Amino acid sequence: MFIVQSYWQAILFCVITMLCWGSWANTQKLASKSWRFELFYWDYVIGILLFSLLSALTLGSMGEQGRHFMDDLTQVDGANIGKALIGGVIFNAANILLSAAIAIAGMAVAFPVGIGLALILGVLVNYLGTEKGDPVLLFAGVGFVLLAIIVNAVVYKRNSAGGVRASSKGILLSVIAGVLMSFFYRFIAASMDLENFVSPAAGKMTPYTAVFIFSCGIFLSNFLFNTILMRRPFEGQPTNYAAYFKGRASTHMVGILGGLIWGLGNALNLIAAGKAGPAISYGLGQGATLVAALWGVFIWKEFKGASSRNNTLIAVMFLFFIIGLGFIIYAGK
Repeated sequence: MFIVQSYWQAILFCVITMLCWGSWANTQKLASKSWRFELFYWDYVIGILLFSLLSALTLGSMGEQGRHFMDDLTQVDGANIGKALIGGVIFNAANILLSAAIAIAGMAVAFPVGIGLALILGVLVNYLGTEKGDPVLLFAGVGFVLLAIIVNAVVYKRNSAGGVRASSKGILLSVIAGVLMSFFYRFIAASMDLENFVSPAAGKMTPYTAVFIFSCGIFLSNFLFNTILMRRPFEGQPTNYAAYFKGRASTHMVGILGGLIWGLGNALNLIAAGKAGPAISYGLGQGATLVAALWGVFIWKEFKGASSRNNTLIAVMFLFFIIGLGFIIYAGK
């Protein structure tokens, strides 16, 4: 089993997580030109499940260190399986709301509000669960992220006043998604032995097994959450499974790619949690807010036509995010 050997290697993995978690939504933006987000989301969830199985059968089953995936899976106790499954259910409820918010309000708004809020609350929840890292530096970093979110809200309000589409529904969905998103990681972290990935305590899981069970929770809960959303969408007309199976193979592959990208980030983040601690690992991963905002502003032009003053505020927002992430990194040194 592949295991992270140093704190800085763990930080590198968290940075890759940030890039992955902040970039998967581009596939939703690409698919949305001809594909409802509810239909896209099924392919996305399938991609997450496929990557979790692939990583478990490769990185989670190689070498001499640690319990290999199948050996680990057969010894896990029911309580820890339940924790990872619950984590998957909570994540899926949050992420499907975030996807709806992206479809309504755009990446540059949904991510800073939803994932920024998840970062703030999630770091607190995970630090209280496992007190690893300097709390002063950690929460100073969280404070700068909060400032960045406030600046983003100001920019969005100013742009809305200038004729850019405003949607209180998109903001509300982002907030609810952020609150829910802050809790999923604690459940999956609790199912693992964070102190010893090489020889985890009996009944606990390695990160690879935890990722797979967590992904099963996402997939199974999607039959409930996404079916309801397909029948009662936040915007537009209801859709159905017949429409899903009429989709082109290339369209389905875009969604699956999105799930593979997110799944890669998730696996690396949990592998890193043993060395970095869950609060720092989660906090850096949710720095995806910055990456998604960059995509939204510079690639998708979601603030196109903004005034020079708003452009300055956007630059300040990114600066606050970068400073905040720097504090979070150094909190674990």
